[in-house]
Amino acid sequence: MQVEQLSAVIGAELTGVNLGDASRDADLFAEIKDLLLKHRVLFLRDQDITRAEHVAFARRFGELEDHPVAGSDPENPGLVQIYRSDKRENYENNYHTDGLWRRNPTMGSVLRCIECPPLGGDTIWVNMVEAYRNLPDDIKRRIEGLRAKHSIEHSFGAAMAPEARAALAAENPPVEHPVVRTHPETGEKVLYVCSFTTHFANFHTPDNVRFGLDKTPGASNLLNYLISQASIPEYQVRFRWKPGSVAIWDNRSTQHYAVMDYWPAPRKMERAAIIGDVPY
Repeated sequence: MQVEQLSAVIGAELTGVNLGDASRDADLFAEIKDLLLKHRVLFLRDQDITRAEHVAFARRFGELEDHPVAGSDPENPGLVQIYRSDKRENYENNYHTDGLWRRNPTMGSVLRCIECPPLGGDTIWVNMVEAYRNLPDDIKRRIEGLRAKHSIEHSFGAAMAPEARAALAAENPPVEHPVVRTHPETGEKVLYVCSFTTHFANFHTPDNVRFGLDKTPGASNLLNYLISQASIPEYQVRFRWKPGSVAIWDNRSTQHYAVMDYWPAPRKMERAAIIGDVPY
């Protein structure tokens, strides 16, 4: 197996390895996992694997999750089919951490390209450890101990009828996580807010709020500033898809953005996502 680093802070491409083999070989899988913790997102080309092998490889990281909106392959539970062919959907073209609206956000994902447009449809990944590390010291002090709320309702639910949106919210109520989480395997600090984040849960304290202007505008301005850090190019790597390409990413330390610049061409992806831990 050869490893080529793709940017200064995130991403590496692996060659000479097949994920079908890795799904059956514990030592090979362990090597790939170590590389994932180092590079945060790994890319592989020409992966001629079955759906069963795709699921089996992902399951080596842990149990897989389903999605309350996106459909799954009925023969391979946990393999979510992200097919964009019949209508334009703008769910992924924002910087986000998968499942931040869950009590146990997604640990990571294995995404395989089935069909892609001739041009466009790239995906961007962001190193949120680097984003936190480079925050000004006064911002780090302000957000220490802050917690935020996250919800699926205002994203996936926004285009639904009111009754369906209410049902989605009832089945997936808002959750609260730290604004800066600790990576459970590396101990790194991670900036942990994204487009699923609605507001801070514990901002309104005497230290932060003198007048009403400090409360809602002040908190919103700070949250928007933190969310905007994912858009800084120095923290990013961009990947161009081809059929058979695979990306494996650590969802605990990254965000990603699926660029919607290919409509009306089709784009069909299949993703196995792994259930994560409760952030602390």
